[in-house]
Amino acid sequence: MTMFARLALAAALLTLAACGAPTSRNGIDAACEKIEFESSEFTVCHAQPGKHDLLLVNNGENGKPMRNFDSLDKRLGDRFARVAFAMNAGMYDPKGHPIGYYVEDGAEQAPLNRREGPGNFHLKPNGVFYGDASGWHVATTEQFAAGKPDHVRFATQSGPMLLIGGKLHPQISENGVSLQIRNGVGVSADGSAWFAISDEPVSFGRFARLFRDRLKAPDALYLDGAVSRLWDPVAQRKDGGPEIGPIVVALQRK
Repeated sequence: MTMFARLALAAALLTLAACGAPTSRNGIDAACEKIEFESSEFTVCHAQPGKHDLLLVNNGENGKPMRNFDSLDKRLGDRFARVAFAMNAGMYDPKGHPIGYYVEDGAEQAPLNRREGPGNFHLKPNGVFYGDASGWHVATTEQFAAGKPDHVRFATQSGPMLLIGGKLHPQISENGVSLQIRNGVGVSADGSAWFAISDEPVSFGRFARLFRDRLKAPDALYLDGAVSRLWDPVAQRKDGGPEIGPIVVALQRK
């Protein structure tokens, strides 16, 4: 290879690298990446114990639900600069209040909801994503109620469960006809929390298999659909759309 050819190749490789996804921004490492699974496009975000802290936020400074990502800077204050990503985190009523169990900064704001009803939330078993002194967890509502820890740092209840011990929810078909933008959370064996959002409409079954087969998270919980939104500061992605309710925020530790 001539010197000219080597220089041309080096320039091409540098161009490709520059066009790739950013690895950090303002000192914050990329936690999210785009992937393909079963011919569908997804974005997955990886929260790692020891590197990230997770918290839930809903109300803004005025005490009312924020309904979007735009007020997070005022709500988080100095912590805002450490945001790795944020995502909508559970179902809510028309005013933006959570319809299930919700704990923020150790304070319970809504009780566990075990009622029967319509819609995805009530497609039993539903479940709870929560954090306690031992880490992050996804459990069915009944499992959580039976073994509720003494101190819950954060929690959001949603439904249905996508995976329970590696098995698809009994009422989720392999590939149903209902296709939606969807987001959810799963916890892997090493204690990592995986948040995923589909970048195109997908079935419940495919979304559940993403957690089981690609992210290796045996327990996963559906957070919402159609209104699903992600804010990834490193990639400069901030989804718009309908108003949302509770928000999960991943902060990179100093």
